[in-house]
Amino acid sequence: MFIAVETKSLAMITLEKTRYKGWENCLRLANESVELIITTDVGPRIISYALKGGKNVFKNYEEMMGVTSGEEWMIFGGHRLWHAPEDAVRTYALDFDPVVYDWDGKTLILRPKEEADTGIRKEMEIQLAETGPGVRVVHRLYNHNVWDVELAPWCLSVMDRGARAIAPQEPFGTHPEHLLPARPLVLWRFTDMADPRWTWGSRYLELRQDPERDAPQKVGFFNSLGWVACEVNDALFVVKYAVHPNAPHADMGANTELFTNGDMLEVETLGALTRIAPGGNAEHTEHWGLFPAGVGSGADTLDANLLPRIAEVPDVV
Repeated sequence: MFIAVETKSLAMITLEKTRYKGWENCLRLANESVELIITTDVGPRIISYALKGGKNVFKNYEEMMGVTSGEEWMIFGGHRLWHAPEDAVRTYALDFDPVVYDWDGKTLILRPKEEADTGIRKEMEIQLAETGPGVRVVHRLYNHNVWDVELAPWCLSVMDRGARAIAPQEPFGTHPEHLLPARPLVLWRFTDMADPRWTWGSRYLELRQDPERDAPQKVGFFNSLGWVACEVNDALFVVKYAVHPNAPHADMGANTELFTNGDMLEVETLGALTRIAPGGNAEHTEHWGLFPAGVGSGADTLDANLLPRIAEVPDVV
């Protein structure tokens, strides 16, 4: 149960300080359509995103809820910000410290402490639409070192069990009219393209989470269309993001990655790989939408049911 201890509002937007699953200082940002829960005791994480009266689409690791200290990094669940390329030490910096936040009635800015081992400080800026399900999340990485660093903002949404991610294939072209390749497809050493959780369709790429299959699966690609959708817990989660076709990217050119194991499915987007001078920052923006589930399957059905939902989420520029 949410216990609100502070409320500020603009039009139909409310921000409440609240308890959530053992954390005393979470924030509930809501309008008449959706609500988000954001941690400030740790993280930060956008730990919940739900339609009003609906289920959270994000995975919560129940055994980690309320934890505020530890010797090893914890995933917690929800939506988080990392920096790519992935490294076994740098990427998994501990984030148990309290998060400072600012709220001006429209924009919520979350500022965790600088990572001691990397000199990088993360920041999330969240805006909720006054009406409807739209959310704008700006992710920033600040370089507090005295030397340049090269990295990419890496935004990961941990979806709950049973999730089904849907990404567009590049527009179809014929041979010999289209001789050049349309996109890179990046595979990890543990990727098994024959795994039944994958659907390699002509117009859509799909990955399903299956609690009965523990083996991890992952794929990355450059997505020029700039969107991914995920159906889970009776809702359709849509992410749209800026595309930078002429910029370098981590992970062999990927700006989109999908990962799953026996617990969850991750929808991951990446900004451009950027050399950041001391005092500078790199930025990557996602726009979210949340709708009732029911887009169906098969390319024609998805064209009819999914694409109109994608169009409802604002484009990112």
